[in-house]
Amino acid sequence: MKAFHHPGQRAHDPQFFLSSGAPRPCPEKPARIDALLSGLARLSITPDLPQDFGLDPIAAIHPSRYLTFLQTIHQRWTKIEGASPEVIPNIHPANRTDGYPLSAVGQAGFHQTDTSCPIGPQTHEAAYLSAQCAIAGAEEIMAGARAAYALCRPPGHHCFAELAGGFCYLNNTAIAAQSLTLSGRKVAILDIDLHHGNGTQGIFYDRPDVLTVSLHAHPERFYPFFWGYPGEHGSGAGEGANLNLALERGSADDPFRRALAQALERITLWGADTLVLALGLDAFIGDPFAGLAVTTPGFAQIGRDIRALGLPTLIVQEGGYLCPELGENLAAVLGAWT
Repeated sequence: MKAFHHPGQRAHDPQFFLSSGAPRPCPEKPARIDALLSGLARLSITPDLPQDFGLDPIAAIHPSRYLTFLQTIHQRWTKIEGASPEVIPNIHPANRTDGYPLSAVGQAGFHQTDTSCPIGPQTHEAAYLSAQCAIAGAEEIMAGARAAYALCRPPGHHCFAELAGGFCYLNNTAIAAQSLTLSGRKVAILDIDLHHGNGTQGIFYDRPDVLTVSLHAHPERFYPFFWGYPGEHGSGAGEGANLNLALERGSADDPFRRALAQALERITLWGADTLVLALGLDAFIGDPFAGLAVTTPGFAQIGRDIRALGLPTLIVQEGGYLCPELGENLAAVLGAWT
């Protein structure tokens, strides 16, 4: 299995994080990369540098004004007298109309859905390189590989087409899925992160050509709170092309695998010929977010369950935060394909 990673992804080092109104250390740290690389090393996998595929695959998902915002906002922000070191929105509009603010403060509110996506001087570069890893993985699948892994950090699945959020700036999973779809593949996205992939769902919600399936802690008491409910099935032409399987907090291996069986059945019935697996490892019992209780042996079985679909599979890294077992959990999942 080929894997892709670029050392420039480490440059993004967010400092600001609020939890229940209190400032805390941000859990989405560069050290996550080291833990994930240790997992690859367990499988004797050395990641390749991704080729630079440019902006076109990214622009197939994210509009130009959003990409311009990511590229320029930090420099503009630093010109505001007394501004914070990172771009953090202080306004969250209830509705985004045809009006588009010109001020840096207004655009931060327009394009950042919460305060857990601070933008620093290297955020755009790291997010761009993270997306290139996902695109490189998609290209590997299109070239005939049965599996590939993209070490995407920062992650992406909370990012909508024009909204950063939840540590995410470019939606790597959606970008890769779009590239595969444009190549003629019938793509299903399976998101097994602890948190619902609200950005991915939003991007494809009215589209019939990509199936989106998410297993996650129930959002009524867990981030992202406003998306991820079982009644969300898609809209318009996309009706029926979205499935949410929300788990009770603290669910362990058995209930997770029962929900996974439902997800895999839907993917099979839908007739997917290619899978994009949005791999969150934060469902682990020892993850700092403490939402679900999947074990390391459970992750190994989850990998085997997904592998049994027999589909070419691009594995895109999403969440999974610093704990001693993070690398071991990655190796447990990827071991099904190695």
